[in-house]
Amino acid sequence: MPEEIFRPTMQMASAARRGLRLREKFGRGGTEVGVRRAQQLIDRQELAAKDVKSMHSFFARHAVDKQTKTHRWDSDTDPSAGFIAWLLWGGDAGKAWADRKTKSLDQ
Repeated sequence: MPEEIFRPTMQMASAARRGLRLREKFGRGGTEVGVRRAQQLIDRQELAAKDVKSMHSFFARHAVDKQTKTHRWDSDTDPSAGFIAWLLWGGDAGKAWADRKTKSLDQ
């Protein structure tokens, strides 16, 4: 049976684009892996199941970043590094999508 492929949504691509813009402007947030993921999302490349599970794991590990005390979550003027990284992985739309897809993969 062929491996299932998943295509990112436009909302995920938009969040990733915003994340790259903020990373460039503020010089913080995300890793090279996050930058590569953002480019995949922006290009709406098909993702494999392992990529979906990787995204799900990223969001689970980084939800704590929302409790930042330096800079701000969901800010275009003083964004936290965690917020920028979150966007690179598709933002809230990416989290919801990865959660849904991972749940269906696990069934």
